[in-house]
Amino acid sequence: MDPSVIEKMIAQGRDSYEARLAAGQARLKRGDVDQAITHLELACEQGPDRSMAWQELGRAQLESGNEDGARTSWEKGIAVAEANGDKQAEKVMTVWLRRLS
Repeated sequence: MDPSVIEKMIAQGRDSYEARLAAGQARLKRGDVDQAITHLELACEQGPDRSMAWQELGRAQLESGNEDGARTSWEKGIAVAEANGDKQAEKVMTVWLRRLS
């Protein structure tokens, strides 16, 4: 999806966890890492108890060279995933976290 379409919806007042997550993922896919991080950080603020934004934020931070940020995001994401019983997200972030070590 074109991230500018999602960003236009956000600018029109339809800001939400889902919109920020989608915009962040679309920006990350296009290589717009800094913009992706901005959207994903806001998604994490809006949905701190939802693991996908933490997972994607960690990916974007790693891509930007911020290993410490990625580690922190994935640690938070793993805790959220565990609390929600989201075993798949927990496994994915655990593997990525191990790769950093």
